Amino acid sequence: MLFDLMDTVLRDPYREAIEAGTGLPLAEALPLRDPRSWPEFEVAAIDEAEFARRFFGAARGETREAAPTEASAPSAPSAPAFDLAAFHRARREGYAFLPGVRPLLEALRGRVRTFVASNYPIWIEEVRITHQLDALFDGVYASHHFRVRKPSRAFYERLLEAIALPAEDCLFVDDRAANCEGAARLGMRTHVFVDAETLRAALIAEGLL
Repeated sequence: MLFDLMDTVLRDPYREAIEAGTGLPLAEALPLRDPRSWPEFEVAAIDEAEFARRFFGAARGETREAAPTEASAPSAPSAPAFDLAAFHRARREGYAFLPGVRPLLEALRGRVRTFVASNYPIWIEEVRITHQLDALFDGVYASHHFRVRKPSRAFYERLLEAIALPAEDCLFVDDRAANCEGAARLGMRTHVFVDAETLRAALIAEGLL
């Protein structure tokens, strides 16, 4: 079984972390971010320092230079200073196993091999330790390792190569339908995660529990 991590196994604190890092409500902060910085950080194309510098245009304490504009043109909203330390505090405090998921993973131990298959940056290694993922999974893989994100076909190909299993032997679980569709295109069985109870019923139907 191949599990997405955020909002499938663990609660994703990304939204609260953005608010903590910018001091703005999420609805105001999101339009100001560099939309390329997070995907590039997830595939290790940039490091954390560059991500922090670009995510909202400036690291804390720096100023963002406005691009030259016509005098009559309306000024664009300025990006907020980004407090990476506050972002990290909210992120670390916000992770938690989703209700019922940890007991479900524990019930699967010894019955089926389980792996994390996540879009996530280098922080995957921190989360792996703090939430003892190695005690629950046979391997932890992320876009940070594969240098490509779901639902790219290359992500699933590299994942299958890493776990040395054919697609038809795999059940892929993710809260995003597009990621499940990407796995299905390679021949995996899939389940769009809603909650642990629904997943448990699907696993009983599969004969895995």
